[in-house]
Amino acid sequence: MSDKLNDIAKYEVAISKKYGKDAIKHPKADWDDEKEKDYQQQIKDLYEKEKHQQEKNEKIEIDGFLISKKLFNKDSNRNCPVCQAYSFELRDDVYMAKFNCCFKCYIKWVDGREERWKTGWRPKEEK
Repeated sequence: MSDKLNDIAKYEVAISKKYGKDAIKHPKADWDDEKEKDYQQQIKDLYEKEKHQQEKNEKIEIDGFLISKKLFNKDSNRNCPVCQAYSFELRDDVYMAKFNCCFKCYIKWVDGREERWKTGWRPKEEK
């Protein structure tokens, strides 16, 4: 038994010489109440993040098919609020998200006048 302890001690000495004293120190040696509180908060944050991810990936059965719940929470308004045009074009999605208008309205009303648009100016309805 003492030979094993001597071997362990030799390994510890060799490890501490090569990697420093921190390599052989017990993990709880520097642990305090502040680190424990921080660790508990990290666990809570991780749990909330995982819970949110599970809710996001939840499936709903409709007519025998499983459909992602996030598809039902998403509002997809494809009508331009300025010209009332309906579009499936990808570039319209970009301008709809940033300027709340389609690409054609961006070119006609917003391009070069972004500051005025951001302050709330909109063209008057044409009849």
